[in-house]
Amino acid sequence: MPVGTQGTVKALVHRDLEGVNAEIILGNTYHLMLRPGDALIARLGGLHQFIGWNRPILTDSGGYQVFSLADRRRLTEDGAEFRSHLDGSLHMLTPERAVEIQARLGSDIAMVLDECLAYPATRDQAAASMQRSARWAQRCRTRFQRLAEDAGDIRATPDQVQFGIVQGGVFQDLRDESAGATCEVAFDGYAIGGLSVGEPIDEMHAVVEATARQLPAAQPRYLMGAGTPEDLVECVARGMDMFDCVMPTRNARNGQLVTSEGRVNIRNARYADDPRPPDPGCSCYTCANHSRAYLRHLYMAGEATARTLNTLHNLTFYLDTMRRIRDAIALRTFNTFRQEFVRLRRG
Repeated sequence: MPVGTQGTVKALVHRDLEGVNAEIILGNTYHLMLRPGDALIARLGGLHQFIGWNRPILTDSGGYQVFSLADRRRLTEDGAEFRSHLDGSLHMLTPERAVEIQARLGSDIAMVLDECLAYPATRDQAAASMQRSARWAQRCRTRFQRLAEDAGDIRATPDQVQFGIVQGGVFQDLRDESAGATCEVAFDGYAIGGLSVGEPIDEMHAVVEATARQLPAAQPRYLMGAGTPEDLVECVARGMDMFDCVMPTRNARNGQLVTSEGRVNIRNARYADDPRPPDPGCSCYTCANHSRAYLRHLYMAGEATARTLNTLHNLTFYLDTMRRIRDAIALRTFNTFRQEFVRLRRG
């Protein structure tokens, strides 16, 4: 899922996203509640109508952003009290309010509010955080269900679904406990949170593989925040279905292009007279029409077009990788695809 934090994927318009076959984008509750505000978005018909996007949207609960505020937030059992990064105003985000805000936004998939834990953390810290997240998840589900039963339902999207989140750091026994508690609540889909925060890649893979086995195979399984191309392939192999990350768009704006043969830093002087496309095997608009030399020129000149063309390419690569994964699974050739993908990327 391309990340459209504030109702837009940076450097692109929705026509571009449709052109690269983005089927769903991600928005962020924290940012949208602060600006322009969930009440305003609801008055204007919900997030789909407000931003002009008629395909699915998933909204994060805002928990990650709140907990990244560090000295500007205070955590209690009720929720998270924090000061806005925009104007310093004081806010309280409870599990119930996170549900209500996402209902007003009208996303298709709403996430529960969870506590995001920094890495490294002690086992006691991870246990306390996981248990609080489990209690909050139950409160989120209760409020979500009551909204559905209420004649005054505030949801802009009547068929909105809700995903639970498994936490527990890198401690597998805590992950096991969290998975059991989360599945017991019976959500519409399940996510694994709290990874890709600095832990060794082998630890992430081990946690994903062991935790995915405990989540219902017939429902979506979403790995939050994991975003290298290798992450996609390796974590699909371990049972995951959905991913999001700012990496393809953020790296594009910084001149980092992802290709079938590895990373291309378009700022490098060796590309100044390189006539080749960023990735000869890619059919995106950027690769079909422009050379590495031109992209480097645009970037070094500070042209906004550089961000657009780089982002188009990176998102095409990511979305095409997921398409190729789906095709390989359908053809029962995924293991061969996985080996060749890794070989080319390392080569």
